[in-house]
Amino acid sequence: MDSYAPPEGPPEVIHRDHALLVVNKPAGLLSVPGRGEHLADCLLARVQAAFPEALLVHRLDRDTSGVIVFALTPQAQRHLGLQFERRHVRKTYLARVAGHPAEDAGTIDLPLAVDWPNRPRQKVDFEHGRPARTDWRVLRREADGTTRLRLEPQTGRSHQLRVHMLALGHPILGDALYAQGPARDHPRLMLHSESLRLRHPDGGRGMTFRAPCPF
Repeated sequence: MDSYAPPEGPPEVIHRDHALLVVNKPAGLLSVPGRGEHLADCLLARVQAAFPEALLVHRLDRDTSGVIVFALTPQAQRHLGLQFERRHVRKTYLARVAGHPAEDAGTIDLPLAVDWPNRPRQKVDFEHGRPARTDWRVLRREADGTTRLRLEPQTGRSHQLRVHMLALGHPILGDALYAQGPARDHPRLMLHSESLRLRHPDGGRGMTFRAPCPF
């Protein structure tokens, strides 16, 4: 499956004030430029075309859609960066996965590391991996043999949700790196950043931002 082609133009703005810019990232768009001119188009470039002062705080995988926040001042960038580093930001994702989990909820606690011969793939690695923890809950088991889940990562490892769902035996639909067979044959990765809760860098007020799930 090729990467889903993102729509043209600037992303939808969810929230903007003097310190924060929150947008709804489309699937198929890199968060930052890749190597080579053909990977120059990215969310950061599109955002900075409209908001030149915008600064990167965190990233989403290319094929993941949903809420992502940018800082509009260096001070806000430092403040938000510390919140992510200290795991004070609460992130919630929606996913469609292959099969029906036997349980209704659970926690996956499996360390992850780069699968060097197969980069950018990641893998469960008990010897060298970094701690990674994901809480999951079934929202709905579908008649077509798939399931809608709500995922809450407690850590922020690369591809964490994708590898953890694979380890659970229920890969995310449309995942070109980790799904196999019919589970891979979908128009996009069925993973969406539904909500993000953080403290405003100017004053510390708790704020939650949401983007509706497109699938």
